[in-house]
Amino acid sequence: MPPISRRTLLLASTGTILISLTPMARAAKAGADIIASRIWPANAYTRMTLESTTPIQFKYFQLKNPDRLVIDIQGSATNQVLQELGKKVLPRDPYITSVRIGQFNPETIRIVMDLKTTVNPQVFSLAPVANFKNRLVVDLYPTKSVAIEQEKNDPLMALLQDYSHGKINSDGTSQAQATAPTPPVTKRPDNNPPAGTKPPAGRSRPLQRQPIIMIDPGHGGEDPGATGPSGLREKDVVLAVGRMVKRMLDGYGYKTYMTRNEDIFIPLGVRVAKARSLKADVFVSIHADAFTSPSAKGTGVYALSSKGATSAAAKYLAKTQNAADVIGGVILSSDKNVNNTLFDLTQTATINDSLKLGKDVLNRLGKINTLHKTSVDQANFAVLKAPDIPSILVETAFISNPGEERLLSSNEFRLRLATSISSGIKDYLSTAVLARR
Repeated sequence: MPPISRRTLLLASTGTILISLTPMARAAKAGADIIASRIWPANAYTRMTLESTTPIQFKYFQLKNPDRLVIDIQGSATNQVLQELGKKVLPRDPYITSVRIGQFNPETIRIVMDLKTTVNPQVFSLAPVANFKNRLVVDLYPTKSVAIEQEKNDPLMALLQDYSHGKINSDGTSQAQATAPTPPVTKRPDNNPPAGTKPPAGRSRPLQRQPIIMIDPGHGGEDPGATGPSGLREKDVVLAVGRMVKRMLDGYGYKTYMTRNEDIFIPLGVRVAKARSLKADVFVSIHADAFTSPSAKGTGVYALSSKGATSAAAKYLAKTQNAADVIGGVILSSDKNVNNTLFDLTQTATINDSLKLGKDVLNRLGKINTLHKTSVDQANFAVLKAPDIPSILVETAFISNPGEERLLSSNEFRLRLATSISSGIKDYLSTAVLARR
């Protein structure tokens, strides 16, 4: 075996990769067999994942001038899947310029990510879950200074960084916020409006300021949600519907935001934290249901329960939706700092408002599709846990049902869904008094 020159070692250590495989590289011990690779570019962060039949052993470090992230995978040799990784870098990726792969030594694959800017990388492994095998996850976040600057318009970047460092609880509260209760954001007015005001006929006194609404298209990025018989993906359907809902609510004069407006994975707790950061008055999460039987069908609306699920179906649905964090790829925290007093003092009132919001939306949806249940169902949905924001989860239809999958693929039906959801929100807000926070 010919000796490796000092120049070769120096080139490899600075990120210049030997693409051709030497006999030494081909003799690498059997280790992680990389079977899939994916890159999800987004403004908030870019994610790269490698999927393997066995756990992936890795090390990583950063280099400057130019900016690079180097990842060494031990006990493996390059293969076709890895060699094609570079082709998956898109020109619009805000963080990655290119990716290079090579065999650094007989037992190490080296991946060099050429970067467009300095990043704050989070690199971790995930055990098999759902349809995924062992995964190596590389998340490229902007630096803290960039995240703080972006926070002026959208707090998502800073919240994602806080979440990755365990500073946000699953209910969207920060550790500082979890020590004291906050009043509910919305409440129904009493039956005695102040002198000089005249409520609409048959309705309570209207709101007194511009409402703030958070629209939450479920899933995204690495987490596709449910997939229909013909391959329609939940994450794509609900993003399209969510964008329509936002446009309609904007037309009503409301101030609206979205937890995600691109194909990106956002942890459940960060979705809730974004709503709280922007002082949302209403939180509406949009999904497409699925079940093991293709005959299941219908539209449903769900709220949080503090006493357990109100039906077996709601319990099953909450379990599947709450699994999004594990499927999407986060390391769950134990929420050690959550104060139960906060839940007791505020959550009951918030749930009552959530049920009223849910009823208004459900009434509208019942006019365009069969309802899975004629009342708002309840279970322990993680994404509905904001202690002070009325929150509901809308299951638009069963994507696992061939007939309803066809409906969900139709722009006409999506528009009808968006009209019903936005009209239901408007119905609720027409009788709400919104408190300043």
